[in-house]
Amino acid sequence: MNEQLLSLIDQPAELEKLYRKNKTAFTRSFTELYPSLKGNPLAEAWYERLHFESDGIQWGSKGDWQFIVLAALLAGTLAKFPALFDIKDEFFYPRNLGFVVFPFLYAYFIRKNSLPLSAVLVPLITTLLAVGYINFLPKSETSDTLILACIHLPLFLWGMLGFVYSGANLKDLGKRLSYLNYNGETIIVGGILLLAGGLLTGITIPLFGLIGISIEGFYFEYIAVYGLAAAPLLATLITQTNPELVNKVPPIVAKIFSPLVLLMLLSYLVAIVFAGKDPYNDRDFLLLFNLLLIGVMALIFFSVAESYSEKKVGYMTWILVFLSLTTLLVNGIALSAIAFRISEWGITPNRLAVLGVNLVMLVHLVMVSRQLIRTVLGKSKLEEVGFTLVRYLPIYLLWTAIVTFLFPVLFGFK
Repeated sequence: MNEQLLSLIDQPAELEKLYRKNKTAFTRSFTELYPSLKGNPLAEAWYERLHFESDGIQWGSKGDWQFIVLAALLAGTLAKFPALFDIKDEFFYPRNLGFVVFPFLYAYFIRKNSLPLSAVLVPLITTLLAVGYINFLPKSETSDTLILACIHLPLFLWGMLGFVYSGANLKDLGKRLSYLNYNGETIIVGGILLLAGGLLTGITIPLFGLIGISIEGFYFEYIAVYGLAAAPLLATLITQTNPELVNKVPPIVAKIFSPLVLLMLLSYLVAIVFAGKDPYNDRDFLLLFNLLLIGVMALIFFSVAESYSEKKVGYMTWILVFLSLTTLLVNGIALSAIAFRISEWGITPNRLAVLGVNLVMLVHLVMVSRQLIRTVLGKSKLEEVGFTLVRYLPIYLLWTAIVTFLFPVLFGFK
C-alpha cells in the first residue's frame, strides 16, 4: 500500500479509488508516510480529510433515516408473526430469530455501498434457501440436530453479512478486519441503546401505573418489539456515520478487558484443580468450559482487530500472546475431554459439533499465536497478525454451514 500511495500521490482520481478500495489500509499507510509528504498540497488536503474530527454527532441523511424506519417496521412486524398468524413461539423464534436481524443489515450495506445485484446474489439466494430449509425441518422438541441447526444458523447469517459488508470482495483482508471492527463497535453502541431503552421502560411503565393506567401489555407487545428490532439498525447507522467518534471506544475496551480476562482465565484454571471439577465426566461443566472458550476466542478476535494497526509492539501485544497461549491450553483440555467422551460413549450430533468447533478453533489459535510470537520477536509486523486472523474466518463459515444444513440429514433429523 505504501508504494501504491507514493506512486499516485499527484493523481487525485487514482488516490480516491485507492482509498475507496481499502479505507483502513489507506489511512494507516498515509499516516505513516505523511511526515515525508508535508508541503504537498494534495497530501495536506488528504491529511485534513483523514484526521478531521467533527464537532458533533452525525445523524446521517434523510434517506438513511427513511430506510432505518422502514427496515425497523418490517423487522418488528416479522418478529410479531407468531401473534399475527397464530404460530407457536417455540417453533418460530428458535428457527427465525436470525432472519429478524441479518437480512435488514444486508439491505443497509447493499444500499450504502450501492452494490449491484450480481455482487449479492450468493447471500440473498442462500438466505432464502435457509428460510425454507430451517422452517421445513421436522418438528421435534428433542431433536439435537434441530437445536444445533437453530444455534448455528445465525452464525452462518453473520458470515453472509460479512460477505455483503465487504462488497463480495473475498480477497480484501482489510475489509474483513474492518468487518470485525464494525461488529465490536456495533455491539458496544447497541448495548448502550438497549440499556437506554431498558431505563426508558423502567421509568415509563411505573409513571403510567401511578395514574392508574396499565400499559405493560401494549408496551411490550409493540414498543419493545419494534424497539428491539430497530436496535441493530440504529447501532449500525451510528457506527457508519460517526467512525471518528465510535472507533475510539473499542480499543479502550479491548485494552481494559484483555488483561482482566487473562487473569480470570489463569485463576479459573487453578481453581478447577482445587475444586476437583472434571470436564471429562461432567457434561454440564464441559458445556460451560466450551462457552468460556468461545467467549475468550471472540475477545482475542476483537482485540487483534483493534490493535493490528499499531506501529510497534506494546504491552497489549504481549497480553494477546499470553491470552492466546492460555486459550490454547483451555482448548486442549476441552478437545481432550470431548474426544474422551466420544471414545467412551460414542458419537452424537452434539459431541461431533463440539469436537469440530474445537478443532477449528485449535488450528486458528495455533496460527494466531505463532504470528503473535513472531511479532514480539521482531520477525513480523503487527498487521500480519490481523491478516492471519481473518484469512481463516471462512473456515468458521464452512463449519456453521455443515452443522446447519448437513447434520440434520446425516443424523436422520435426530
